[in-house]
Amino acid sequence: MGDDPGLFSIAAPGWLLQTVSMTRYLIALILATTLTGCGFHLRNRLALPADLPSVKVESQTRYSELVKLLNRSLRASGATVVGEDGTPGKGKDDPGLARLQIRSERWGDLPIAIDAQGRAQEYSLRYAVVFAFLRPDGSAVVPEQAVELSRDYVSPPEDATGTTTEREILADELRREMSASILRRIDSVIRADVDTLKNPPAAKDAKGEGDVR
Repeated sequence: MGDDPGLFSIAAPGWLLQTVSMTRYLIALILATTLTGCGFHLRNRLALPADLPSVKVESQTRYSELVKLLNRSLRASGATVVGEDGTPGKGKDDPGLARLQIRSERWGDLPIAIDAQGRAQEYSLRYAVVFAFLRPDGSAVVPEQAVELSRDYVSPPEDATGTTTEREILADELRREMSASILRRIDSVIRADVDTLKNPPAAKDAKGEGDVR
């Protein structure tokens, strides 16, 4: 494995690991509290094409917390959201709805540090989501793509309760960051398409020597 300290670490005293774990827990708690208060929002209203007046967020995971966050952020950024709040006059099968599909959500805990007894002391919490954003006719506004995020946390074998609490806080933070990342990707793709329509590339002649006159 080489000398990469990110893969394995020298065994540390129990009191040191507990101190590091408590410090990370407090940092995660403060960060989560801050994010809950301010939320993740785009700087401006979400750039949606004129032919996409309403959006529905869909997921195969029932009661998905990510879907709730996306609905909330979409509404905050100016989009009309259908589904969670039962927007009048719209149903789940409405042919005029654009669909933000969360096609998969996966979590994983990867050990990144062990002690002298071979026990995992630190993990990387991984969160991967595959999504696509579709027009009402099924064509892709944003093709299917994956986003993966991660956060590291200390997990002394003798402190399972503290580890569980810290992991839950980090998971909430990753969901909020994932929601923001998905919306930023959608926004950037749509704005790039709009810019291309407004400023098409200059036409060139057969020899590629400039604009056609």
